[in-house]
Amino acid sequence: MISQAVNISVDGSEMDSYLARPPSGSGPHPAVIVLQEVFGVNAEMRRVTDMLAAAGYVGLAINYYHRTHPNLDLAYEESSMQTAMEARKSVTRATLYADLNAATAWLNQQDFVRDGKIATWGFCMGGSVAFLSATLPGIDGAICFYGGSIAKPFGSGEPGALDEIEKIRAPLLLCFGAEDGGISRDDIDRIRTALDAHGVTYRLEVYPGVGHAFFRQGTPRAVAGQEQYSDEAIANAVADSWNMVQAFLADCFESVTS
Repeated sequence: MISQAVNISVDGSEMDSYLARPPSGSGPHPAVIVLQEVFGVNAEMRRVTDMLAAAGYVGLAINYYHRTHPNLDLAYEESSMQTAMEARKSVTRATLYADLNAATAWLNQQDFVRDGKIATWGFCMGGSVAFLSATLPGIDGAICFYGGSIAKPFGSGEPGALDEIEKIRAPLLLCFGAEDGGISRDDIDRIRTALDAHGVTYRLEVYPGVGHAFFRQGTPRAVAGQEQYSDEAIANAVADSWNMVQAFLADCFESVTS
């Protein structure tokens, strides 16, 4: 695997990003844009990007806080929350669309990327950004893990991503924890109803016995909001959702380059 920091020019700013890809000479490969939680492109987002590279994809984790908080890389600690919440307020639909379009264009310029084969995978706030990405040309599929601003407003105060549902053009995979304190069953039902009403191609999975950020690894249970859930429930949710991600990407891209 090859990994490196890269910068992508967007509107006069440099969007710091993390790239991981299979070895040289093995491609070109489909690409997946990894969309961060509120904590920036941190160790967890790099771990996910590395997972994608190990599975045969080009992974690109972009920092959509680059205009105000370049190189943001926060640990999962209470002391990080103020910075994270401040950073997310500066992100708007306009800046997100600009960043996503720039990332897509950059990937399509790389000889190790299979041209025109790009999906997104986001977590928490990034899960909501992934939902928005499904409205853009050049995105073949969007994976939304526990996106809190799909059915609720973004940190900027703008309406949730569900307001853009009429513009959805790519299939969606959505995963939630049944015990997520920030995303209620009513929220999930509202999302499902809207997707059905608009004829969107999607799969939506709700995992029993786990809460928010169930896919996250390497942090204390209390920080991830999982302290009351069993190891078995979390392991099952992680394993099943990763299998679904790989199957979803294979369908989106028609085949996986090994």
